[in-house]
Amino acid sequence: MQRVVRVLRAYWKAIVALTVAGGLVGLGWSALQPRVYTADASGYVAAVTSDNSTGAALAGDQLALSKVKSFIDMGYWRSVAESAREDLGLTDSPESLVQRIQVSNPVDTVNVKVQASGPTPESARDLAEAWIRGMTKEVSGLQSPGSGEGAVQLIAGDSARLPTSPSSPNVRLAVALGAIGGAVLGIVFALVRRAFDRRLRSVRDITEAVDASVIGVLPVEKELASGRAVFSFDDIRDGRGSFAHKEAMRELRTNLQYVDVDHPARVIVITSPLPGDGKSTTAANLAVSIAATGQSVILIDADMRRPVLGGIFGFSDDVGLSDVLAGRARIEQVAHQVDEHGRLFVVAAGRTPPNPTEMVGSQRMQQLTRRLADDMIVVIDSPPTLAVADAAVIASWADGAVLVVTAGRTTDDMLVRASENIEKTRGRLLGVVLNRVPLRGVDSSYYGAQYGGYYGYGVPANPQRAWWRRGWFSGSRRARDGDIEIEGDPGPRRRSDLPPDNVSGLRTLSQKRTAPAQSGELAGEQRAAVATVSGVTPEGAGENRRRRRS
Repeated sequence: MQRVVRVLRAYWKAIVALTVAGGLVGLGWSALQPRVYTADASGYVAAVTSDNSTGAALAGDQLALSKVKSFIDMGYWRSVAESAREDLGLTDSPESLVQRIQVSNPVDTVNVKVQASGPTPESARDLAEAWIRGMTKEVSGLQSPGSGEGAVQLIAGDSARLPTSPSSPNVRLAVALGAIGGAVLGIVFALVRRAFDRRLRSVRDITEAVDASVIGVLPVEKELASGRAVFSFDDIRDGRGSFAHKEAMRELRTNLQYVDVDHPARVIVITSPLPGDGKSTTAANLAVSIAATGQSVILIDADMRRPVLGGIFGFSDDVGLSDVLAGRARIEQVAHQVDEHGRLFVVAAGRTPPNPTEMVGSQRMQQLTRRLADDMIVVIDSPPTLAVADAAVIASWADGAVLVVTAGRTTDDMLVRASENIEKTRGRLLGVVLNRVPLRGVDSSYYGAQYGGYYGYGVPANPQRAWWRRGWFSGSRRARDGDIEIEGDPGPRRRSDLPPDNVSGLRTLSQKRTAPAQSGELAGEQRAAVATVSGVTPEGAGENRRRRRS
């Protein structure tokens, strides 16, 4: 019953619209129907007594009551119709006149009531009066066949009253029936629509579709509706991101830690069934939230076809993972430190190779991630699993995969196919993340937002952005070298010739491990950082010179 109520609440607009439409249809139907007016006339059945004694009066009443029932059937005789037609001078047939007449006897009375209908009030009144006069003549002729007076007579009453409003069509009844019919149609539409609606809207829909747990429910975030963004989890009053979304991300982080306490996942793959589900934003915020706990995290962009992590964190995608796997650079040279505490590193995808699936499934890729997993948590942003096979290949050797689905967009068959693709490669599905869940309405599955004000974590009126997030795009579009980036469609490769403002303090992973001890080494470190962002490292430059000489 509660599920039916939720369905009706979800489609209440359609139900109201169909109800109003049904009422309008009833009103329109009434306007097209011809107007019919109804008037009535009555007669009194009286018994003729020889004296004025009480016994004679009672006997006369009993005789009148016994005769009035037979007079009702007499009202539909052809002779009565012929008499009324001659009286009014009508050209209608007697049969058509009988169709416009209704004769009745009120209960426990000796009255005969005639109701006549007509296109005008006058025609209905005249027909009712003529009909009662015709019945009076017919009764008189039957009760007194000779010249004598009959024992029972039908006495015509006063003239019929002129009707002031039409009796048909009944506008109120038509509108009411139309509205009821529209409401029933709306309810049926809502139930049938939800029965055939295969889109995932709640945690229950996911658990019924696949044998996997929901490890995260991320609410709708207004800053993510217009573009990708990464929030800080160190300061709850930083002014970026809602309390609901941050708490949901912390809950996702905690659930990942407790999926398997004996063998915690060190290499986590973040993927989705289709593009536009928010997997890259989820992977970036998950890495930032894990780094906020004090753990070292490295975020790797393995989506070499449409990389976005470089643009999110403000550096170029031209040098990254593909260069490391091809042997043109080391991971220490392309891993960018993006926080001021030295716990979060991001590796861009690099140039698009001709065989990205084979590269991410190579032994070099596995050895690289395993070596990194000894010191830090590895979060891999992979392509959608239904689009290409990269995610399933990575999941085959990673510790586990996380599927990000969109509430109200991803269907259950998409989720089933995505999970099956991971299972075919013997990958481990850690859980499903339901993204962009409404905070309000019948489809809302996240209820933590109501506690934000209670704990005083509200967003200030004029929030001050953190230094390491200045320059990240927050609009729905961002122009760079003539290209436009739109949320939901990552689009082609973006390039950045000049580093944004927030990458001036970036350091590589190698610089973190071997801190400089002299000022001369510090200058070399800065040159290495700038060279890394631009895609050329000092070591790589020396290798290129040696290759050219050979």
